[in-house]
This record gives sequence, structure tokens and C-alpha cells, in this order.
Amino acid sequence: MTDVIASPSVRTLAGQKGIDLEKLARDLGRTTIAREDLTGDAKPGAAPSDHSKYWDVDHSQFGPVTEEPLSRFAQVAAGNLGAANAMIPQVTHHDRADVSAIEALRKELKPEAQARGVKLTTLAFQVKALARALREFPRFNASLTPDGRTLILKDYVHIGIAVDTAHGLMVPVIRDADRKGLWQIASEITDLAARAQARKVGPDEMGGASMSISNLGGIGGTAFTPIVNPPEVAILGLTRTEITPVWDGAAFQPKPMVPLDLSYDHRVINGAEAARFVSYLAGLLGDPRRMMI
Repeated sequence: MTDVIASPSVRTLAGQKGIDLEKLARDLGRTTIAREDLTGDAKPGAAPSDHSKYWDVDHSQFGPVTEEPLSRFAQVAAGNLGAANAMIPQVTHHDRADVSAIEALRKELKPEAQARGVKLTTLAFQVKALARALREFPRFNASLTPDGRTLILKDYVHIGIAVDTAHGLMVPVIRDADRKGLWQIASEITDLAARAQARKVGPDEMGGASMSISNLGGIGGTAFTPIVNPPEVAILGLTRTEITPVWDGAAFQPKPMVPLDLSYDHRVINGAEAARFVSYLAGLLGDPRRMMI
């Protein structure tokens, strides 16, 4: 064994104690060594409970550093994300959807949107389409009990909208999105996003989502892998719409295509189900009239 993973402080301590890290790693049956392995606090053959000790590094030995304490909000979010990524077997399915019809409809409805004082974004259509897809595929509108033995199927459709704020990521929820029209959804998106930025979203407006949307379209990117936000079993990621040549059977046509990135809990959803779900969702986005039927 030659690739022993240990922080510089652990290697220094091993040198002071005269401990051969490679031999210790072989004895423990793993490649990662933490400080408690050297001090005798760890049980033989068992991994340390605090895995963060693996990267306990004195960064100042490499150059100047400054420290910035994380807010309580950020600490809680980091703990939740770390636990979700460690405990859930996540897979991400990538696809894309033609939003030509949505863009044409938005252009047609622009005068009415201005008259209503509502900004009709593509996200409103995406929320409406996702709500319809969750009704069509109830297994995605579910939660797994902590013991992993029972699937709770929900007879409501609430969509979480991830909002990037100066104080961290917030996910206010649009309740009963399947029962609301585009104008109401668009209005609620604008209102919730603005109040999230001002930290004026109430506790009753957070949590309980059927699925969340993480939309990076206003920033950029072509794809990413969003982390499932338990107790939800899937999350939809969106990135920037780009004009892409699409073959129509006779020639390539320029089409506005939005990337779709669906991360899901593989304990509940398999790859074929994910592919069907995203294909159905892309179909709704490609023909928004189907959302109204």
C-alpha cells in the first residue's frame, strides 16, 4: 500500500510517535488515517466518526490565509447537504427541452403581462409543467421514511423554488402548484423571490415541497448535478437556454433548448422511470398547450 490518505498534521504526529502510516493502514484495513488512529481513541478496524478530521489541514503553512466564520444558516445548510449526499444513492439524468413554443407564447402574452404587472418568466411554465408531471408520475411526489421501509405518496403538489440570496440558499414553496394558473404562479415566484432576498419569507412558506427546482439559467452553465433535498426524492436542475441546431429529419433547425438535470434517490426511482419522467416533462415544455388539458 503506497497511497495513504492523511493530513499534514497527522503525518507530523505520526513522525513524532514513530508510527509507520502504511503499516497502520494495512492493519486497519483502509487507506485513510486520522488523528485518533494515532492516539488510540479509535477502535481497530473502525472508521472515525468525525470524517472531517481527514482534511484537518493547517493551511497557513502554505501561505497567507484569512478566516471567515460561517453563519448559523450556512452551517445548517452545509450539514443538511453533507448528510443528504452521504446517505442518499443519487443519480442524475440529463436531457433537454425545446422551448420555442414557450418563448412564442411569452412574446404573445407580453402586453397582457405588462397590463397585469406580472413578469411571465419561463420558470413559471417550468413550475406548471413539473406540477403536471408529478401528478402523472406519483412516485416522484413521495417521501421515504427514515427507516427506508415505507414510501409516503402525497396527494398534493408543492414546488420549491431555490433562491440564491446574500445570506445563503433559501427554498420558498409554491403550494398547490397543480391547481394554479400561469399568472398566479408567475406572480408568486416574483413575490417569494423578492421576500427571500429580504429575509421576509415565513417558516410556513418553507418546507413540505413535493420537489424543488434549482434554476441557474440566469447565471449560465450547460449542466450540473443538484443534490436531492430530503425528504424529497428528486430535484430538477435548470441551466441556461441556448440556441442549438436540432435535426428535424431533413435539415438542422436553430431551436432554443433548455438543459434539464434531474437528480433522484435511486432507492425509490430507477433509471427507466427517471428517463420517462424527464421525457414527459420535456414534452410538456415543448408543447405548453398540453399543460392546460
